Amino acid sequence: MEFSKPPLVGLKADRFRHPLDLEATQSLKQIPGLDLMVRNLLGPLAEQFFYLNNIASSVLVGENQLPHLHKLLLEACKTLDLDPPQLYVQQHPAPNAYTFAMRGKQPFIVIHTSLIEILTPEEVQAVIAHELGHLKCEHSVYLTPINILILAANLIPNWGSVIAQSIQGQMLEWIRCAEFSCDRAALLATQNPRVVMSVLMKLAGGSPTLAPQLNLDAFIEQARAYDDISQTELGQMLKSAQTAQLTHPVPVIRAREIDRWASSPAYQSLLQQQSIGYNEKVENKGGWRNW
Repeated sequence: MEFSKPPLVGLKADRFRHPLDLEATQSLKQIPGLDLMVRNLLGPLAEQFFYLNNIASSVLVGENQLPHLHKLLLEACKTLDLDPPQLYVQQHPAPNAYTFAMRGKQPFIVIHTSLIEILTPEEVQAVIAHELGHLKCEHSVYLTPINILILAANLIPNWGSVIAQSIQGQMLEWIRCAEFSCDRAALLATQNPRVVMSVLMKLAGGSPTLAPQLNLDAFIEQARAYDDISQTELGQMLKSAQTAQLTHPVPVIRAREIDRWASSPAYQSLLQQQSIGYNEKVENKGGWRNW
């Protein structure tokens, strides 16, 4: 099955960046000495340590290694007008994927095997495109240091309390807002909102056995019940308390946001304008470059 879409020529991150992401990024930039704090806390040696830890315990995807995943990566990069990062698959029981952009090194994406096992190929491409969204939006300026802090808490003994104090609520708020932009990148790559929402549903309650049985329409209905809680002051307070320490928005809200944006004039206009740019490029220059 072919999943590639016409390249979104010259796509700029601000064309799809979620307003909450933009607002939170501006707020994060106001934190004095954030980059200096992270650099002094961990330093280049720690960056190298975590970089090596990931590539040493994962499989590098390429033309001769899991080529079907490599193809999904290249197609998503072509659609989003982005140079391909490295893609690694790592054996891990927790469904997850993450992005690293180390100083002076090629960016890379890691996808856990347990996530691949519950997704269709098109859904895997949505996950890849979501991670590419972090690179397209240049989230790595803050995302990579935060990822390092989180990994340090898990891998280095007695660092838990130090790391917990380092990851402030403002940084977590930024991460959650950044995820909305990356979900939009996944939609631009797949151009099918149900694919993106299905990934979120499976992250919420999927397994190799249950994933094929899940009902996406029923999952989307959950968002309405979650929104209803906001009608009261107590409900809003409880929602804020629930999400304060999360690194991602709750799945039903992410699904609702994608559903809304997919039917918005802004999304339809973006696809139309970028496709026109692609057609003009083909006519004037004889086609699109191959990766």
